[in-house]
Amino acid sequence: MNAQTQPPIELVTGLSVLQPRYDLILCDVWGVLHNGIAAHPGAADALTRFRERGGTVILVSNAPRPGGAVIEQLDGFGVPRSAFDDILTSGDLTRRAVAERAGQPVHHLGPARDLPIFDGLDVRLAPVEEADYVVCSGLLDDDEDTPEDYRPLFERMRARDLLMICANPDLVVERGDVLIPCAGALALLYEEMGGETFYAGKPHRPVYEAAVERAGAIRGRPVGPDRILAVGDAIRTDIAGAAGFGMAALLVGRGIHTEDLGLSHGPLDPARALPWLNRQPHRPTAMIELLVW
Repeated sequence: MNAQTQPPIELVTGLSVLQPRYDLILCDVWGVLHNGIAAHPGAADALTRFRERGGTVILVSNAPRPGGAVIEQLDGFGVPRSAFDDILTSGDLTRRAVAERAGQPVHHLGPARDLPIFDGLDVRLAPVEEADYVVCSGLLDDDEDTPEDYRPLFERMRARDLLMICANPDLVVERGDVLIPCAGALALLYEEMGGETFYAGKPHRPVYEAAVERAGAIRGRPVGPDRILAVGDAIRTDIAGAAGFGMAALLVGRGIHTEDLGLSHGPLDPARALPWLNRQPHRPTAMIELLVW
């Protein structure tokens, strides 16, 4: 089915337009609730209102940290806990993968701030030459480094056939108005070099299966895919993941695709935004500039 035969993408001004169709929202965090520097107050308000009308909200983040650490970050941004019922991160799924390899030495590739991902687990951090596998949570210095800087390390990993568990499948993320590379960019390069990778978050099914299971427990009954709306700002993760799971998706335009959609210098222009969206491998059900009610 090509873009001409698919349903048109709805351009909506508020979540209230879509709310009656869905019982569950699986909502991205970075790029929707905040931009890495400041919160988007309208987004938290919209999710709170959705919950007040009987909906359930599970935050689904590719953050390479446990969900509790992300909640603390949201508290710091002033995001009220009324905006969500629970949270699931790629860090949570990474912890599960590490627990399954209890006692095995692991090499951590990423900044020290991500070390809580190993807290309480039976794990020994080791250099590449002694590790059984690698957990990649990001670049050591995401302000200065590029993925190519890690090619020599990846050659050493390939020589030992080490599995890389990618704790953050995002390629880039917003930090204010700047896009910075994430662990997903490193995993992509490692794959291109012939390395084996496991992605712990979006757009892969395990994170959605776990999130929907949690929502069912909260609601006391299962939620079918036709009653779920995924909300996010990334075609490659949020929108692709929703398509793979059979869910509707709402793309937040003022995120990592701000420039692509022509939103850098003005309001949404459908004549520019829709052709770009229709060229993408995965199309959202609807699009909104920023998540508001």
